[in-house]
Amino acid sequence: MEQDFLMQIRTECESAARELMETARLKEGDRVIVGCSSSEVMGGVIGKNSVPEVGEVIFHALNGVFAENGIHLAAQCCEHLNRAIVIDRRALHGEEIVNAIPQPKAGGSFAAAAYKGFTDPVVIAEIRTDAGLDIGGTMIGMHLKRVAVPLRLTVRKIGEAHLAAARVRPPFVGGERAVYDPALL
Repeated sequence: MEQDFLMQIRTECESAARELMETARLKEGDRVIVGCSSSEVMGGVIGKNSVPEVGEVIFHALNGVFAENGIHLAAQCCEHLNRAIVIDRRALHGEEIVNAIPQPKAGGSFAAAAYKGFTDPVVIAEIRTDAGLDIGGTMIGMHLKRVAVPLRLTVRKIGEAHLAAARVRPPFVGGERAVYDPALL
């Protein structure tokens, strides 16, 4: 694999992470879900050609940016592990741990890299996060808090994979006479 391509995806991931933190107004202690298809990053079809080296580069790039800002990365597994989540134990908020160790062909290269890269990794069945990045159409929406708000980042792709991003906001309640806090929009 070409080092230039790996450096490109590292740079794209770092830029996307920084922009997500800014546009989603993330703060220390928040959690970000990331789903990643290394197959799509390489220009292939999701689930068909997992590339561990790509998963590792993406994990380390994103986790480096998020961790230095006190943001917890949650790595979504592929459908073979029912889109379970790999997270560092210190970032748990009472979620129940399940028994699985992601592999490149059962969980995905990105989740496998997260399991190897976190200090004290655990796998959980579900999570509710404050923002997310979807690299290659991995369907992260099930792991976002209500209400998800799409974000259009300047980084549109990681490698050859489409990049989608979202933040969340609290649901509106109260109807037409309600007054809302603009800081929460």
